[in-house]
Formats: sequence, C-alpha cells, structure tokens
Amino acid sequence: MIKLRTYVYMDSLQPQLAAYMATVSQGFLPIPGDACLWVEVAPGMAIHRLTDIALKATRVHLSQQVIERAYGSMVIHQRDQSDVREAGRIVLWNMNAAVEDRQTCRIAWQETIRGMTPDHTVLINRQDRRGSMILPGQSMFILETEPAGYIIYAANQAEKAANITLVDVRAVGAFGRLIISGRESDVDEAAAAAIDAVENPSGT
Repeated sequence: MIKLRTYVYMDSLQPQLAAYMATVSQGFLPIPGDACLWVEVAPGMAIHRLTDIALKATRVHLSQQVIERAYGSMVIHQRDQSDVREAGRIVLWNMNAAVEDRQTCRIAWQETIRGMTPDHTVLINRQDRRGSMILPGQSMFILETEPAGYIIYAANQAEKAANITLVDVRAVGAFGRLIISGRESDVDEAAAAAIDAVENPSGT
C-alpha cells in the first residue's frame, strides 16, 4: 500500500522559488509562472510508477525526483494549470487515494530573529549556497515542517505575500526547512503567509 505523505499544488511558481528549484533540478527546469505539483509517498520506490503514470497521461514535465530509503517525491510542472491538475488527479486515482488522505503537516519549529549580526549572516551564507544571501541587520524567519514537501508551498506563499529574500528551501528528507530574510515588516508578513500555507495547504 502506498501512503500519501505530501500533496501540494501551486498555481504559479514565484520567481525566486522557481530559480531555487532549478539549482537542484535533475530534469526539466521550472520557470516563474509555471503551475507545479509536489507529491511525496512512502515507500520511496513507489514514486517511479506514479511518475510514469503522470508523464504518460498529461503534458507535464518532470523537474525533480528524489528517492530515499523511506520516502520518494516527484515534482511536475507545466505552464497550463489544467495539465498539472489532471496529472495529480490521475496519480491519486491510481493510488486509490484522495487529497484528504495526505499526512497532516506539523510545524516542528518556527522562529523570527531580528537584526542579524554580521558573524551570523556570514555563516548562513556559507552554508546555504543555492539561494540568495542574508545581509547584516535584516530579520530572518526559519520554519521546519514534517513532512518535508510542504515547505515548498510555504516558500511560494511567503514570496507571494511580501518582498523577501529566499535564502534556503530544503524539501526532502524527514523535515523541510525554510529560511527567508528581509526588512522586519516584510519578514513578519511573509512568515504569517508561510504558516497559513502549511496549516491550510492547497490540493487543487
């Protein structure tokens, strides 16, 4: 039996997130404005069959597939939202599952740190090289979720909500991690959007 861990649909990838996803993509690169679907299942190897089904049934492109010992995830995207929605519908039908069967997202950690020091920002920038840099004096919001895949939706909604910088987005493994930075008011607004996103994830 295949367990649905994460299922989130994004109607329009935001520019920073699309660029960040492209740095880790092994397949077709997403571009801003694409509709996108992130699916994570257990056991991990089952993602091959679901990927095959989605690609054969619709015009979606595969940008990423990650298979770990316990979990497997795929990311599909297409400019036409209807293709992405249809791919998701077919995948769920073949799993004999519904969106409501996905694992509820749990926030493992959330925190805002204000007025970052130069020493702290330098180390963060050295550790997280795929996103943009955080600058001294800015505020930083960090969010950790379980399952990991929900962090992608949180990042997309945060970028939609405010003028922030996407520093790090890690959506595979046991936990997902997001770091954003910017002016204090923008970070607060984006953080609220990110939390609302994981508490009320999109599925259609």
